[in-house]
Amino acid sequence: MTVPGYGGSGAEHWQTYWEPELPATRFRPASWEEPDARDWADALGRVVSDGEGPVFLVAHSLGCLTAASWLAGRGTGVVGGALLVAVPDPSGPAFPAAATAGGFGVDRRRLPVPVTIVVSEDDPYATAGWTRDIAAGWGAETVGIGAAGHVNDTSGLGAWPAGREILRGLVQRSG
Repeated sequence: MTVPGYGGSGAEHWQTYWEPELPATRFRPASWEEPDARDWADALGRVVSDGEGPVFLVAHSLGCLTAASWLAGRGTGVVGGALLVAVPDPSGPAFPAAATAGGFGVDRRRLPVPVTIVVSEDDPYATAGWTRDIAAGWGAETVGIGAAGHVNDTSGLGAWPAGREILRGLVQRSG
């Protein structure tokens, strides 16, 4: 299941390429541009409850905060693991004001499923050090991918085959 971030993932985003290939269902909150943390968590819960296990969450940016919060607060259900790519820092200067207004933050509880966090060294939405600290608190494995910006469509990754390998590793690790 894909969990895009603020604005959704456009046609050139790796999540969009992956959806028909996996195949994966995209969660659909009420608004991509005026995100509300409660609505996004509820939308994620609805899609997960419709799935047959195990479901793997493939989240990007604000979707990572949604997935982590949902997992920490609601348990695992049919979720076998989560791939969190480019986790944003809500206290960072680039964090969208609309997401702050929508109540997004970081739930720091240890996550109940295997989690892999992809870290870019030059992500404008979070420092690599902050991301590794969050990963440690969540009990997540980290995979550094060098300088890849926010690991989105403007990063020029296309279908991002290296990311698919990271997801395969998580699925194998999850058993």
